[in-house]
Amino acid sequence: MTSSATTSGARTVPVDDTVLAVTDTGGSGRPVLYLNGAYASRRSWRRVITELGPGWRHVTYDERARGASKRSADYSFEACLRDVDAVVEATGVDRPLLVGWSYGAALAVHWAQRHPDRVSGVVPVDGGVPWGLTGEENRERIRLAFHKMRFFLPLARPLGLAAAMTAAEHAEVGIEINEVCAAIEPVLDGLTCPVRYVLATGANLGGGREEMERMRASLDPLLRRKPNFRVSAKVASNHTQIVRKDFRAIAAAVREAAAAGGREAR
Repeated sequence: MTSSATTSGARTVPVDDTVLAVTDTGGSGRPVLYLNGAYASRRSWRRVITELGPGWRHVTYDERARGASKRSADYSFEACLRDVDAVVEATGVDRPLLVGWSYGAALAVHWAQRHPDRVSGVVPVDGGVPWGLTGEENRERIRLAFHKMRFFLPLARPLGLAAAMTAAEHAEVGIEINEVCAAIEPVLDGLTCPVRYVLATGANLGGGREEMERMRASLDPLLRRKPNFRVSAKVASNHTQIVRKDFRAIAAAVREAAAAGGREAR
């Protein structure tokens, strides 16, 4: 199959056994590829895109089973990295700046580390740090949390807050991303491009304030030894609200990463 596009910039991109919904504003501006939270949709980025304006080329998409994209038999982290491959190839974006929230932040740093000559910078938004809930006790904790939410998930999906997955599939995605993040430090050490973090404050659904602050503090040793890593902002919003409420801080981090990469947005 090949991708199909409309004059509005919306298109579909086939990958593996599924089809992704993609939006590409086009144009000659600096390309920015947005990577969503674990169960979120591309609509999360609307305020950031509006804040940055039309001088940038904005590429958003829904990961498999999220938003308007189709279901799949494979919801693994590696499968979602193949989604990034497919979107980059289909849109033809040249050295995009990757902006990722939470799960998407981990995708961004992994993809950038694997393709150092194909990215110009990374903006992780409250994610992409070397910390995760691992071990059987935490796996059961995550499974129980999604089991309790099983009747809410279909209602949350139209709002871009849940995926077209079962509660058990949601849980396995959550378990895997925690394990990915717990082991992410060597990936971060391998990044040579500008990396500008935007960090939240306080708790998260499923994670208390102290737990989330330990997560953010895990970044400190990397900040001390990696001159290309900086915290662009630490904002008052929590993990769930950060993209919606602190879109200006995220847009400022994008501009900062772009300037550090030596290219100005047109």
